[in-house]
Formats: sequence, C-alpha cells, structure tokens
Amino acid sequence: MVRARLFVLLAAVCFGTTGTAQALGPEAAPVTVGAVRIALGAALLWAAQAILRAPCHTDDAGSARWPVAAQLVGALGVAGYALSFFGAVKLTGVAVGTVVALGSAPAFTGIGGWLVFRVKPPRVWFAATALATSGVVLIGLAGGGADVSVGGVLLALCAGVSYAAYTLASKGMLEAGHASEQVMARIFGFGALLLSPVLVFGDLGWLSTGGGLAMALWLAAVPTALAYLLFAAGLRHLAASDVATLTLAEPVTAVALGALVLGERPGTVAVLGCGLVLAALALLGLPQRPARKMA
Repeated sequence: MVRARLFVLLAAVCFGTTGTAQALGPEAAPVTVGAVRIALGAALLWAAQAILRAPCHTDDAGSARWPVAAQLVGALGVAGYALSFFGAVKLTGVAVGTVVALGSAPAFTGIGGWLVFRVKPPRVWFAATALATSGVVLIGLAGGGADVSVGGVLLALCAGVSYAAYTLASKGMLEAGHASEQVMARIFGFGALLLSPVLVFGDLGWLSTGGGLAMALWLAAVPTALAYLLFAAGLRHLAASDVATLTLAEPVTAVALGALVLGERPGTVAVLGCGLVLAALALLGLPQRPARKMA
C-alpha cells in the first residue's frame, strides 16, 4: 500500500511538470498541444507494453477478455479531459478552470467508485479530500484570474467527470487481470484516435521548431507515458477515490517548479494552499480501515 501511494505521488509529480514545460516551450494552441501529447504518449505506452510483454495477472492470462465498454469509456475520458480542460482554461482562465477540474475530479471519482464498484470510501478519505480540495482552491485563487464563465466552469466539471471516467475504467480493467502497461496503452491509443481530427485540422507548426519538438517529447514521455505507468501501478492496489485525491499533489509540484525553474514567487495564500494539500496527503497516508463494499 505504501509503495502504491508512492507510485501515485510520483505520477502526480510528473503531471505537475506539464505547465512548466509549456511555459518554456513556444506559443501553441493548448488543444493541439494536448492532442500531440496524448498521441505521442500513446505511442510510447504501446512501445513500453510491447517491450515489457507483461502478462495478464490472472491465473489464465489468455482467458482475460478486454471489455469493450470499459475501453470506450476510458478512451472517451482521455479525449474528453484534453478537450474540456483546455476549453475551460480558455473560457474562464487557468486559475478557475484548474480549480474546478482538479477539485471536482476526486469527488466524481469517489461517487463513481461507490456506484460502479459498490465501494464506499472511508471517513478519512472525505476529510482528506475536503482538505486537499480547499488547498487547490487557495492555490488557484493565488494565481489570479477572477473572471468566471459559466460555460468555462461547466467544461471544467466535464474535465472532472472525464478524469473520473478513465480512472474508473482503468481500475475495472486492472481488476479484471490486465497488465498496467496494456491498460494504459489501450485507453490512450483509442483516446488518440478520437483526437485525430485535432491533429489533422489543427495548427502544428510549432512542432517544426526545436523548442516545440522538445516540449512535445517531454510532455509525451514524462507527464504522460511515465506518469500513467506509475498511476496504473498504484491504481491496481488502491481505491480509485484514494488515487484521485493523491494526484492533487500535482498543483503543489507545479507551484514548486514555478518558483525553482521559472522564478515565480508564490504568495502566502499559495503556500498555505500547498500546506493544506500536503496535510491532506499525510492524512490519507495514515493507516485506515479498508473501504467498505456495499451490498
């Protein structure tokens, strides 16, 4: 369990490098950046599972079937998150879009896990999630951007639902006995296919520059391929609700990198928000009773 939590936290750290990488790269439409990231990340994930040739974790590996519905939901979640999150940021700003998307994701995941897997999160999860979400809100408020768009907020909520969808779909396939590498390769591969129109019709001129190519490769390798391999390895042993809350370490990483790499100076409110998230993660790491399976 400790190792699984560490894997998810490392994944969150990888996720947190996304903003810094984009800040150091050339100007590019966020939607095309997201589509390229998922397409290249999917290629790396397929390469990883082909090289590792990890067998399914069932007694009879060959009998493990790939559920069509779970793969479709996972792919829609991956593609939906990329489109709705970047759309939300464009309409309502980075601060509000990020706060609503990241803050709502654990709640949607917890509710979804309760409905799909009939597993009720323990009380400590509710407390830790509330604390971490409060911290994310403070970090977002410190980032400015007070303008609120109803359409942007709705898109951010769609991003939270999309996150929950691919997390729960992945959890289902992992519990069916499929290897982490195979699960991630499939949902990101199908997600990339759904986003292919963006790659066909979007402006990809930024990829022809050295900085653009470096940004694309980093985003594909670190916050996508590596991060989601770690994410899946942790998700196999943890409740989906716990994983969603643990990944709220992402904005803390982003704030730290902003200060160390970009020379940003986080204010008192942002530091307080980071403290709340870290406190929530520590609370979630305390020994606790297993989540209860509902009848």
